[in-house]
Amino acid sequence: LDLTSRRTPCFAKFSEMEEMVNTEAEINEIKLETEMMQLENETADITHHFHLGKKCEILQDMNRHLEAILKEKRALRKRLIKHRCQESLPIEATFHKCIVELLTEAVTFIEKLESHLQSVRSMPQISHMMNNMDTTLSKTEVLMIELEELTEQILKWEKLQKEVYSN
Repeated sequence: LDLTSRRTPCFAKFSEMEEMVNTEAEINEIKLETEMMQLENETADITHHFHLGKKCEILQDMNRHLEAILKEKRALRKRLIKHRCQESLPIEATFHKCIVELLTEAVTFIEKLESHLQSVRSMPQISHMMNNMDTTLSKTEVLMIELEELTEQILKWEKLQKEVYSN
């Protein structure tokens, strides 16, 4: 019976389609494997245990350093808050002259700094000061005109007085 049975064209097409789907699945699987190998090849230097180990050591060192700083936080705050100007610093005798010169320069710097700061603080007031100067200028001009009129009147009065005395 097996020898006499013929394959129908419908089942022949079905088997061909099944083979094509199987080969496409194999091709897709091989493509996926090659993509994974390429990705692994590209990231191998980053994810290599040697490089990750170094980065991990660096991070652990930094972590230890930060932990030590946090432990000493209270002592650091006290040191920063403490005034240093009242303590005497041991300075060798050879440097005393330099320290005196440095202190004089520091004093002049502070004086200049204060004057510069004062001028910077007064900059927003410059427009107001200019307006005040304009108004005072106009007032002085009015006063000058009044003064000239008064001097003319005084000179006229003086002339009249001279004429009256002469008559």
